Amino acid sequence: MSPLSPKLTNSWFNTALAAILVSISTGCSLPSTRVSNIVASLPKAEAQESDRTNQTHQTNQIYADVQALVNFGPRVAGTPVMEKASAYLVERYRQAGYVTKIQTFTYEKFVDLGSNLVINGTTIPGRALDGTIKGNLNAPLVAVPNFGQTEDFAKVNVKGAIAIVRRGKIRFSQKAKNAIAAGAIGLVVVNNEPGNLTSAGLGEKVTIPVLGISGDRGNPLLEQKTPVNVTLNVNGQQQVVTGRNVIAHLPGVTQPKLILGGHYDSVEGSPGANDNASGTAVVLGMARNLANTKLARQIWFIAFDGEEDGLHGSEAFVDTAKPEFLAGLKAMLNFDMVGVNQQLFISGTSALTAIAQTIDPDIKTAGSYNNGGSDHASFASKKVPVLFFHRGDEPNYHSPNDKNVDAKLLDETMSNGLSIVKQLLPSE
Repeated sequence: MSPLSPKLTNSWFNTALAAILVSISTGCSLPSTRVSNIVASLPKAEAQESDRTNQTHQTNQIYADVQALVNFGPRVAGTPVMEKASAYLVERYRQAGYVTKIQTFTYEKFVDLGSNLVINGTTIPGRALDGTIKGNLNAPLVAVPNFGQTEDFAKVNVKGAIAIVRRGKIRFSQKAKNAIAAGAIGLVVVNNEPGNLTSAGLGEKVTIPVLGISGDRGNPLLEQKTPVNVTLNVNGQQQVVTGRNVIAHLPGVTQPKLILGGHYDSVEGSPGANDNASGTAVVLGMARNLANTKLARQIWFIAFDGEEDGLHGSEAFVDTAKPEFLAGLKAMLNFDMVGVNQQLFISGTSALTAIAQTIDPDIKTAGSYNNGGSDHASFASKKVPVLFFHRGDEPNYHSPNDKNVDAKLLDETMSNGLSIVKQLLPSE
């Protein structure tokens, strides 16, 4: 910050300093009108510098929130980590002046309890695919060419064997059905990238054990020409998961006009910086920015849980909300993966995307808003207008390397979101 202009009078400085010192000594924040009056009395250059400093502080806070969530480790719904993450968000919203509540909900989730492939004394960790049966098999491992289509299985003999195929081209369930039809007693699916499969499911139940393994460990097995005996251990089951939505609003706000939200859970094995600590922190940053305005009395801020398992948190919210509550909403704004990639994309109700592009012509529209890809889809299914902010996929998507975001991109997303909120809501 540049030094105060010498043109500032001692009386102004003493008045401003006295007010700030009172605020610090009493532990109470200055009323927003008092702060506004002090800032308004600054010469233009100093006021602009104050705005820049405040903006930098807000950007740093958003980035710090992302890092705090990342430091908890993978935020998988139903785990103790989510209790810590939700407690963190509750405290941050309360510090900003909001009341909070935790909305709990339950759903069934397939959980891997320790599955692997043992070959030549080496254990390769894997993931049981949702829909598999449990199994402990000892049999030859036969590599099936290409992607495990019917004609691919016809080129090899997998009767009484464990088939191994590459991910891609057709659904996991179809690969399993083709394996069963060819006489295989088990199936291993190799990921099409170095890391392990995450949140993978067959989409239906099959009658053989099915395991997913990483590309870096599985690709050499696909190249083998001669079958080798292996042990396949597949161990997974359905468990009841309790999710935790964090809901924040100013006291007494029972019927908002807007909901600003983003999910704060991540997939197993990923600390989820971009997906989606980024969106969670942007929503929290917007809440801080709006806390001392009348606009905040028209908004609820929500961090959804269970998104990675199938939008369970947002579905629980809309399913338990009264019809008149949903009918009273002008829009739901969803922020998901907004900390990586320069281009900001939106999708959503046409009237809302038009407003967003009027505010910032550089924003591009991309993707469908009602395909179930993120939490706004739950609101769209209830006829609530929606606007989805995202920056597309990135190399560390759903991987252990999703650890970093760009603070400037977070700030840019928040600024666009705030401009749209101000356009949608009367200041009264």
